[in-house]
Amino acid sequence: MLRFILLIPLLLTFDAYSQDQGKTKIHYSGNRWEFNQDIYKDGPRILGNVVMNHDSAFLYCDSAYVNETGNRVIAYGRVHIKLSDTLNLYSDSLRYDGNTRIAIAHSNVKLIDNQTTLTTDTLIYNRNTQIARYDHWGKIVNDNNNLVSLHGYYYTDKKEFFFKDKVIMINPDYNMYSDTLMYNTVTETSFFYGPSHIISKDKQDSIYCENGWYNTRLDVARFRDRARIYHEATYLTGDSMYYERKNGFGQVFRKALLIDTVQNIILTGNYGEMQRKKGFAYMTDSAVSILVDKKDSLFMHADTVRATFDSAQNIRNVFCFYKVKFFRHDLQGMCDSLTYFSADSSITMYHDPVIWSDSNQLSADSIRLTIRNGQADSLKLYSSAFIISKDDTGSYNQIKGRNVLAKFRDNELYKINVIGNAQTIYFAREEDKSLIGINQAVSGEMLVFLEKNKLKSITYIDNPEAHLIPEKSVPLNERKLKDFKWEEHRRPLKKQDIFIW
Repeated sequence: MLRFILLIPLLLTFDAYSQDQGKTKIHYSGNRWEFNQDIYKDGPRILGNVVMNHDSAFLYCDSAYVNETGNRVIAYGRVHIKLSDTLNLYSDSLRYDGNTRIAIAHSNVKLIDNQTTLTTDTLIYNRNTQIARYDHWGKIVNDNNNLVSLHGYYYTDKKEFFFKDKVIMINPDYNMYSDTLMYNTVTETSFFYGPSHIISKDKQDSIYCENGWYNTRLDVARFRDRARIYHEATYLTGDSMYYERKNGFGQVFRKALLIDTVQNIILTGNYGEMQRKKGFAYMTDSAVSILVDKKDSLFMHADTVRATFDSAQNIRNVFCFYKVKFFRHDLQGMCDSLTYFSADSSITMYHDPVIWSDSNQLSADSIRLTIRNGQADSLKLYSSAFIISKDDTGSYNQIKGRNVLAKFRDNELYKINVIGNAQTIYFAREEDKSLIGINQAVSGEMLVFLEKNKLKSITYIDNPEAHLIPEKSVPLNERKLKDFKWEEHRRPLKKQDIFIW
């Protein structure tokens, strides 16, 4: 056995690596060298304060086997490679090939780059591509973020980690779970390339998306591909979203949808904003508010639909502004603006409101509709109330007064109370629809009962004056009350008609 010890100074060389210039040799030094071909026949074993350098990278360890012909080393014990001013690799053992410039580190592996630390069991680092790779669980710590994944790559020149399979990020405020994720350690931004969930520690907020990015330092994000933001009983979704988590501010672009599962209200549009801390959200561009009901939902369209939230972040009120139309199979309407109050399930319509219920058209200066258990319950017409119904022969029965209180039963009008300056024009007919005469009446108050949307009885109260006049005695210009306006051509007959003004 041949054995000797050499004590030589560390030889410092910094030959640049390139294919044209050839492969540079690994240079090394240590306290002593040993040659034992029974143990390692390819070169010496170096022990004690081992220092190696190769193309500006330095390796330190307790001992190493050197293959001088193959330009490779195997290092053991407190292994440390200083790859650059900021990048350092630590492990219990390491294999390094000077020709391929690839290092394979094993056991207690730690890669430190500035404020970022990667730990794993086995790491492969390619100095040519400046990419580190692990294939069986790794963890990085960067500022307040801890990330774990089954597979991972670190692009050291770009300061970017690429994680694949079972990715978990743990943050003081939330946990993030993803299938595929890239993380930039400088900007502290996560990029999603697969199904991803972000769940707050208090479980009140969660986010899902399949593409997008999240700046963990600023709590600012943009999500795409089936993106959804959940907050307790409400969630926001759309083709793409911008979100500021600290401010509770969100923007939704195209196919925007805000759903409140407690109040059963949906807001849709092609652009939406949420101001959660300020307690409101709104939709524009084909905006619609839907009052969801199992039997028949109410669809309301306006230029802008705005919702306010209560302390539990459920929708409290809905406001529809400008060119409002709504549709339900048994009820339709239009006005300039509208409010919905969830506390009493009431809709108040302003500026030229009109409601259609079966063959009846109701209008006034303002209208208040109350819904109970998904059905129309009562209707109040304030100032200049006017009710018109067109019979089978094309004649118009009319009721007019200062105010009107109407009641529904099974979504059909059955009782109308006219209060103040009550007036009627009614075409009385036989069962075969032949005209008996035209009933013209006025009184201080009037009570009308309907059955299946047909007149059943009229009671005139307070100084009534009524006359049944033959048809030929009533001129055409006297068969309509003042301010008569039939708006049937503007009535939405199907859901899509709410977009036609």
